[in-house]
Amino acid sequence: MQSPLLRSAVALALMGISATTLADPRIEINGGRSYSDSYWSNTAWIEGIWSEHAFGNSQYTWSPAVSLGFINGRNVSKYGNAVSDDVWLLGGGVRMRYGTSGDWYHHLFWTSEIAAQSDRTLALSSGGEFVNSIGWTDDHWTFQIRHVSNAGIKGSNRGETMALVGVAFNP
Repeated sequence: MQSPLLRSAVALALMGISATTLADPRIEINGGRSYSDSYWSNTAWIEGIWSEHAFGNSQYTWSPAVSLGFINGRNVSKYGNAVSDDVWLLGGGVRMRYGTSGDWYHHLFWTSEIAAQSDRTLALSSGGEFVNSIGWTDDHWTFQIRHVSNAGIKGSNRGETMALVGVAFNP
């Protein structure tokens, strides 16, 4: 453990995992490739998604969501052989869906989270980042496209865009 932020993120993740055993969330374990500035890297995420709640009387629903992600560093010769550090991200937010559980389109989702990270890189240069995903999920599988960036709020950063495939289960 190199930084206090990383230690705090791991501690929060462990507390979250402990709490999830009591709250019975859906667990998703995703892996894939992340793209930034013409370079690819490996990435992995674990997410907890809790039960759905309707927005009033509508068919739109939201669920609390928390995630812990890892993006592997890169060796980029374009920047003088700079090695980008590995990055851990810990985020929380909501997953939104539309329709009832019997509708085919209810499998589609959008997740939006705010995340803190362990290190800064050329791609993720702020202390905090926004994590947005769109995807499809069923009882045991999940597919999604995810983008992580600061949305230009504190100067620009390149961000990370990834394709993720994962397994899902309810403990």
